[in-house]
Amino acid sequence: MTILLNLNAEVLQQAQQQIQQDLQVALDGFSLPEPLKAAVHHTVMLGGKRVRPALCYATAQLKANHPNYAAVRRAAVAIELIHCYSLAHDDLPCMDNDLLRRGQPTCHVAYGEDTALLAGDILQSMAFEILGSRLFDQMHSVPAAIVLKQMQLLATASSKMVCGQVLDLQAEGRRVDQAHLEEIHRNKTGALIQAAIMMAAVTIFETGDPAIVQLRNFGLAIGLAFQVQDDILDITAETAVLGKTAGKDQQVEKSTYPALMGLEQAQQYAQQLHDQAFSALAYFETGAEQLHQVSQFLLERQS
Repeated sequence: MTILLNLNAEVLQQAQQQIQQDLQVALDGFSLPEPLKAAVHHTVMLGGKRVRPALCYATAQLKANHPNYAAVRRAAVAIELIHCYSLAHDDLPCMDNDLLRRGQPTCHVAYGEDTALLAGDILQSMAFEILGSRLFDQMHSVPAAIVLKQMQLLATASSKMVCGQVLDLQAEGRRVDQAHLEEIHRNKTGALIQAAIMMAAVTIFETGDPAIVQLRNFGLAIGLAFQVQDDILDITAETAVLGKTAGKDQQVEKSTYPALMGLEQAQQYAQQLHDQAFSALAYFETGAEQLHQVSQFLLERQS
């Protein structure tokens, strides 16, 4: 199976359609009691940009028609489930205390704090269960060594994400320097974005292939750029467009790039990081079109 065949402006939309279908198939495979089932569905299926699956699919296109696309599809589902769990937990009153997510009430508002906490918990388990399953397998069975690498990448990124959230909470109301801010966001946001790329990369490239290094560099740059742009949009975008409460970072005195360096310089830094990402992609003579397009969307996005 080849994912995202058309190299055009609708790459992200195609990725969203693919992952929405695969997420539904994956969730249907679990028997959950109510209201947990409804809370999980609320947390996962109510849209979102689906950037991490899009990066996963786009990375796989560096080698079209590779036999391990089932592993790529499972990786895309698993990474999105981990991301969704993090949103359910981040929104809780004990964390960021957000009331709006993807234009809808956050999980704890809709289902209560206890159920939202448990929804996040079970999404973590489901992500790894899916990675180790035969979901989407057709003619080819994915080698166990690839599955193990994917699990290691996802586990490491998930741990870094939690550590980044701790550092982020500790930095509220404080002025931190750029090195500290980057440590926060390379963990909290960047690690999972990089993992989405690397979990696809290990399905198509052998260990030691120079392409792995270039994709790791690409992931580092684009992961941090994503957070810089998020910080910018918290100031420049409106709640109706963002799908979450605009200006929240300033309200709780979060450490952000615009707060540290000013809005204009933060915008310049986002462009600089994207330039670094595109430079890493220059290694690939063919196949990187979709990665370019998703990356360009991330730079230009307004939500």
